[in-house]
Amino acid sequence: MAAGGTRYAAAHRGSRGRERPEAVFCGPAWGIARFEGRAVGEGARVCDVAIVGGGPGGSTLATLLKKYNPSLDVLILEKEKFPREHVGESHLPPIGAVLHEMGVWDKVEAANFPIKIGATYRWGNTTDLWDFEFLPPANFKDQARPARYEGQRKITAFQVDRKVYDDILLRHAEGMGTEVREESLVREIEHTGDRITGLVLGDGSRVEARYYIDAAGNIGLFHRAMGVSAQIPQTLKNIAIWGHWDNAEWAVEIGVGATRVQILSIGCGWIWFIPLGPTRTSIGFICPAEYFKKCGKTPEELYRWALAEEPRVTGLIENATLESELYATKDWSYCADRLCGENWFLVGDSCGFADPILSGGMTLAHTGARIVAYSLLAILAGEQDAAWLKEHYDATQRRRISQYIRFAEFWYSFNGCFTDLRDYTQKIASDAGLRLDPRQAFRWLSFGGFGHEDFVSPGLATFDLLSVKEVTKFFLGEGDPGWELNNYNTFRLNLEKAKKAEVPIFSEGRTIRADAWRRDGGTLPLIGYFGVVVDVLRKHSLLQDVYQEFEARGRAQPQDGMNKGSYFVGQCMSTLETMLLDGWVTGKLGPKKPRGRYAYDAGTADVNMHWNYDDQIDEKRRAKGSTA
Repeated sequence: MAAGGTRYAAAHRGSRGRERPEAVFCGPAWGIARFEGRAVGEGARVCDVAIVGGGPGGSTLATLLKKYNPSLDVLILEKEKFPREHVGESHLPPIGAVLHEMGVWDKVEAANFPIKIGATYRWGNTTDLWDFEFLPPANFKDQARPARYEGQRKITAFQVDRKVYDDILLRHAEGMGTEVREESLVREIEHTGDRITGLVLGDGSRVEARYYIDAAGNIGLFHRAMGVSAQIPQTLKNIAIWGHWDNAEWAVEIGVGATRVQILSIGCGWIWFIPLGPTRTSIGFICPAEYFKKCGKTPEELYRWALAEEPRVTGLIENATLESELYATKDWSYCADRLCGENWFLVGDSCGFADPILSGGMTLAHTGARIVAYSLLAILAGEQDAAWLKEHYDATQRRRISQYIRFAEFWYSFNGCFTDLRDYTQKIASDAGLRLDPRQAFRWLSFGGFGHEDFVSPGLATFDLLSVKEVTKFFLGEGDPGWELNNYNTFRLNLEKAKKAEVPIFSEGRTIRADAWRRDGGTLPLIGYFGVVVDVLRKHSLLQDVYQEFEARGRAQPQDGMNKGSYFVGQCMSTLETMLLDGWVTGKLGPKKPRGRYAYDAGTADVNMHWNYDDQIDEKRRAKGSTA
């Protein structure tokens, strides 16, 4: 969940009292080498890419570099000895595709981590439970494990024990040919201007590389050295306290190994409950830092009190025991002002951290590392312009983090326990040039106020627009949050003052340029769902004709039992909605033509929100012929 942490026992000694493992130097490449026109000192380890940090971001980056260019010399410097405990256990579905591309899916699946199909919430002003699901439980098919990355496993996720998970990824990167040095602390970043010239390790040895990557988390290794500042929302300054429990019960077990995480508000904060395996569970508590300062409790006292306040958790841990000590950390969201320089990149939590209420940290780390890997492959091969790729990564990843933070702020504003954040929704809307009250601001969110998260489908961070609309409808307690496109019946592309541009597309180890239009800082890519909508609008203008064309194209998509045709149409319609709101499409209401009445059926979607009905799951699954 949180960005990182210190042991609770060490927290009483202060930062100066923390014990650090001694650095162990693991065999440098000795000798004098010629590097970019200059000689490096004797004993320096010279490589193509030096990665500081062996967590998911560093391992993902190294694996993809070695997969697509095995000749690259890649070095990972990790200050700890794996396996080691870490927080941040909950995945989102986009990670599965990255694991599959890395070639490590089978190893992760073989670890038998619980399959995450969504989350159960007690949030806002209600005492009832509700669910946010990637896949309705009644549609979950029982499968023997380990299973392949196909079918329903493409839209579900994992809940992972980071001690096991991170070690799997690091060993996989090592098996791909990456040199991994554990217990190797980076003591100093040498640089000239914005160019890093070397890393000094804890034992005094040096590493020199063509490119350097900070994947060491939120400690700010490159931040301090390269003068990178960060934006820190004052409304999301929380603390997190967590521990691992043995023999806690799962709140619900769906089929073979599937469940939901539990996110439960208790008044002064909220509790996470994440099963990591058959017997191990991560349970944490998050509250505002100001509340912790004023409550007069130690971290352990506050943690024990919080768990006792939540009857659902109390029941699940009745026969469980807490493993050893607790951990605590500040849990402040932030976003770095820039993510790359002349010969360096930030990856993972070094880029920024979004509040864990939406479980996006690991997804941002994996997907961001993938972009950097592809960018480096193209830059080092001389295939693409470095400045163009850096600009893309910096803008894309900072937008993802910032939008995730913004969505978290909206989420908190609709929890009665965080009333001090309610008015902040107006500021968020104001930042976009709008004068809205909190309720109007959240409705604006549902209309796609965040544009598109990538160049395939419109959305917000890892939530597509359909999911955002469902969240809005649930929080506002209204019927349909509404579709702007239903106010019109004819649509036309609006490319006035737009200029042709290109966006990078990353596939199978290569970076290719795709056509796009750019105007006033906004980009309209001509690929993915955006490309489909542009193509259809070049042929049709009447909404009913546009919709029928989407349906026809949806029927041509692979169905594989997941209602992909219906989902395809929903994504096309939400893309049209986004383009309408962003000004790439203009709408008109012709009096003699039928008006639109589109409403998306979330029951057929890959994402579903509803009141919790765990006691009815077995009955629904039996009705569908399940053996569970």
